[in-house]
Amino acid sequence: MNYYKTGEFAKMANVSIRTIRWYDRQGLLKPTMIADNGYRLYTDKDFVKLQQILSLKQLGFSLEEIFSMTLNDDVHSLMQSLELQSTLIENKINHLKAIQSAIVETKNVLHEEQAIDWNQLIKLIKLTSMNDSVVEQYRDASNLEIRIRLHERYSLNKESWFNWLFHQYHLKNGMRILEVGCGNGALWKKNAKEIPQAFMTLSDISEGMVNDARENLKNIPGIRYASFDVEDIPYDDNTFDVVIANHVLFYIKDLPTALQEIYRVLKPDGMLYASAYGHKHMHEITDLVKEFDTRITLSNINLYDVFGLENGQQVLSEFFKKVELVRYNDALEVTNRDDLSNYILSCHGNQGEYISKKYDEFRKFLDRKLAKSKSFHITKDAGMFICQKVIDDE
Repeated sequence: MNYYKTGEFAKMANVSIRTIRWYDRQGLLKPTMIADNGYRLYTDKDFVKLQQILSLKQLGFSLEEIFSMTLNDDVHSLMQSLELQSTLIENKINHLKAIQSAIVETKNVLHEEQAIDWNQLIKLIKLTSMNDSVVEQYRDASNLEIRIRLHERYSLNKESWFNWLFHQYHLKNGMRILEVGCGNGALWKKNAKEIPQAFMTLSDISEGMVNDARENLKNIPGIRYASFDVEDIPYDDNTFDVVIANHVLFYIKDLPTALQEIYRVLKPDGMLYASAYGHKHMHEITDLVKEFDTRITLSNINLYDVFGLENGQQVLSEFFKKVELVRYNDALEVTNRDDLSNYILSCHGNQGEYISKKYDEFRKFLDRKLAKSKSFHITKDAGMFICQKVIDDE
């Protein structure tokens, strides 16, 4: 194995010594070894990690995000990183080409008509302002995948969450179905063999998520895709037999407006299926990170306070006369430290700020917790509200 001093390592990588020292202080790239004489020594393996760090930084990820994305240094993780870099670069190239094309079109209009085409200019501005959307979409999709994977690996209930949800819907051939907040389409991918011959529209406010769903479900014919805000659904009154909102209502800024829109597009006797968490959901993880550092907050707000199992019936009853809550009985028994830490780092809060610089200490902390009982028990408090649009007889 080759060892390189900080100066040699920096020179070979064509970066400054200051950059290497900065990554060291931030915990992103620690030297493999510190010699007896105090020299910090790096290896060829560290070059691989440095390449990941520099590429992800160039693509627009924050240091905290890069930290969580480069935790594992095996061949599989490196392949995933290289595939990610290739995909994002390709998407950015396509995006820049679209901007270039819009610029050329705008110039041609100006040259030929000697007048400003405001619609063309607005299009150009929108394209330019979307420059970071690819990275933002990856960030959301990657974190979602991490959270889904934890539940799939360690749930005690033999019927998975997505299978349970699907079986509550009682979908039939010929139905018109709308899902709002479809994410990456995991619900339908997990139940592909049971999807009826229905008129399905999957939607999300994120165009990136819609594209992910389209790609994940490309082998399932007949699904339509749309990107819009659920506060302004672009369909006529009484259009759908079923509307599905899986863990999405607590993210909506104006929930009453969104529910009014959902009610509007449902047919008489149509059904809304809206899943949510309760206040006990995965509380052990919150307790765990608070024990490590009281400053850590995994979410800026408690989503179940906006729309949860405790208050959901009251919120929905303002619009639906029939509201029933059904609960999903499950828990997690997590046995792998890295899966647990990856889940924690995927949350929406400030955990990266306090964990990244003390990651070795955090892993030892998790090891001690797991050593006591061989697994970490996590409560799941989730369920779904089943609502029916009932029209009173005149």
